[in-house]
Amino acid sequence: MFGSLKSRYEILDDTSLLQRFRETSNLELLGVLYHRYMHLVYGLSLKYLKDPEDSKDAVMQIFENLSTSVANQDIRNFKAWLYTVSKNHCLRVLKNRQLRTNVEAIFMESDEISTLNGEIDDDYEKIINAALANLSIHQQECLKLFFYENLSYQQISEETGYDLKKVKSYIQNGKRNLKLYLDGHER
Repeated sequence: MFGSLKSRYEILDDTSLLQRFRETSNLELLGVLYHRYMHLVYGLSLKYLKDPEDSKDAVMQIFENLSTSVANQDIRNFKAWLYTVSKNHCLRVLKNRQLRTNVEAIFMESDEISTLNGEIDDDYEKIINAALANLSIHQQECLKLFFYENLSYQQISEETGYDLKKVKSYIQNGKRNLKLYLDGHER
């Protein structure tokens, strides 16, 4: 990614690199700092994502988002902070994978289509989020617990306080509305 990164900034400690980056927005400073821990980010990504290519993508995506994140955070220990940022990134990736899998299952319930034109890409996540936002609050809540948390109808009823028949209705209607929305956004 950064290859053999030799820089005059390598002698600076993490705190100094962060401070100078915030003052100058010089990406070389951030690159030197990230390079120190890039192997750890890759290892953590590989642990969570279980795929070398996805892990390499995660390393790049985390770096791409770093300049904005660093500027908006009070970071006392960069290594620990980066670990948390990297872990959260991987968990979001896994959550999105789960959502995609679950939405695909909705389509497989239909005889008409099995996926959105057979391909799922990064724009699909935006469409899914927009589809969820169009559901009622009760449907959103129940579907998220059902798909993200893999809770049963009974567990959702206990968690939300909704009647079991209402939970079933919210999930079934939410799935139907989600499918209708997604059908209208086929690519």
